[in-house]
Amino acid sequence: MKKSSLVVRTDKVQNVRSEMIYGQFIEHFHRQIYGGVFDPQSPFADEDGFRTDVLEAMRRIKVPILRWPGGCFVSSYHWKKAVGPVRTPFFDKAWRLEDPNTFGTEEYVKLCRKVGCEPYICTNAGTGTAEEMSDWLEYCNLEDEGEYAKLRIANGYKEPFGVHYWSIGNENYGWWEIGAKDSKEWARLVLESAKMMKHVDPAAQLSAAALSDTDWNVNLLQAAGQHLDWISLHSYWNLMPNENTFATYTQSMACTEDLEKDIRKARGLLMAFGLEKRIKIAFDEWNLRGWHHPGVHTIEQAVDKKDYITPRDKNDRNQDYTMADAVFSACFLNTLNRNSDIVGMANFAPVVNTRGMIFTWDGGIVLRSTYHVFDLYVNYMGDEILESSLAGAERMDVRSKEGREVCVDALDVLATRRSQDGLLAVAAINKLPEEAQEITVSAADLMHSEQKYREFRILTVNGDSTESFNDIGHEGVTLSEGEWRPLADGMAEAVLAPHSVNVIQIR
Repeated sequence: MKKSSLVVRTDKVQNVRSEMIYGQFIEHFHRQIYGGVFDPQSPFADEDGFRTDVLEAMRRIKVPILRWPGGCFVSSYHWKKAVGPVRTPFFDKAWRLEDPNTFGTEEYVKLCRKVGCEPYICTNAGTGTAEEMSDWLEYCNLEDEGEYAKLRIANGYKEPFGVHYWSIGNENYGWWEIGAKDSKEWARLVLESAKMMKHVDPAAQLSAAALSDTDWNVNLLQAAGQHLDWISLHSYWNLMPNENTFATYTQSMACTEDLEKDIRKARGLLMAFGLEKRIKIAFDEWNLRGWHHPGVHTIEQAVDKKDYITPRDKNDRNQDYTMADAVFSACFLNTLNRNSDIVGMANFAPVVNTRGMIFTWDGGIVLRSTYHVFDLYVNYMGDEILESSLAGAERMDVRSKEGREVCVDALDVLATRRSQDGLLAVAAINKLPEEAQEITVSAADLMHSEQKYREFRILTVNGDSTESFNDIGHEGVTLSEGEWRPLADGMAEAVLAPHSVNVIQIR
């Protein structure tokens, strides 16, 4: 069995992560909203139509912030038709079906209040205008001034919603996005939108779609950098919009080769403009698996609904979400934590159905493998990121889905401390598909510091094989809690099962 050792510097705090890196995302796509979190016909629905089982699961992982309403959906979405007692259905040109508009701003804010999270509204920068974006801010945040605050009051909401976080647009750099822009068009629109939105509410936190592309970001930061608080990055590593072909476990491990690449490039550009102290990165859409929606984001559109609507059901095949998804997601959460001096928010996409961590059905919910990873990180890791050094770690040779040979670390570790009580928590991810690894965790002051560390335990997310999954009546992936054991000579010695995500707690 391969052995490695981790030395933790409890006197060296690299940074303190924001809880918002564990944020979530939801869009008007397939069953994420209707039939997902919002389902008035469900026996699980509360008085406002929200599924209580979904709300409970979201509270368990302490969702800190929820991005809505898109995604590509937002680029033809006009919020004014989805507020108040009379709702106007519209044809969603992004996903090519009618949306009833029964879930709008008011329902979204209610959802966030029930979950206990911050709302994060993404605005229409496709077919929308700077004025429409700022009108939305008026509706949500002004006390009683102007047409839209008065409209909110007339709709039965006297108190402002207090939406603090706003994104100007979605993936407006992409040809697939309705209302796509070139870099100069985008920079100008963001500038004018940010000006109007800050005039409505100077305390609003604004983000805008960015890329790791130099030309795009240079134009954006030159024009609007002084008005922004965030730049937004997105990434899906296993894209499959037209062919629902899942990367295998080892192919998914190839995706962990350089998870910091886009963050590193964006950081460099922010530093070049001297903006790294005032603008942070919001990685506000991410998932290993891209969504399946054939015949839509294509030059030639599918004609028959059976060719572009029906296939979306393939997104909800629970057997496809295995330990590959869990291990990859944990590796990316480690990456976000390591870079939490510049990454202040991230949003897993989506939280419910499609490629999400919670699956709904008529009789309840299924918690997929990625849910247990978030449970592990949110509830058992610390907020202080500590300096550490790893010795003896193994590398593994894998082949990417595209056939490229890749060599990646077989072990991904992150050392943290919980500021409220000093508990140490080390995330240790064993990527090897079939071999266990042994790790010892030590620090110079584990036995002699004021904390008097004396015992440890290991918590693990795993299944019997790399292909383990959860489904209706089938629980193949679980989160297990080990017993507390005494340290041996000031060291915690743990065996990491194959394809497992672990947290070693020391107290």
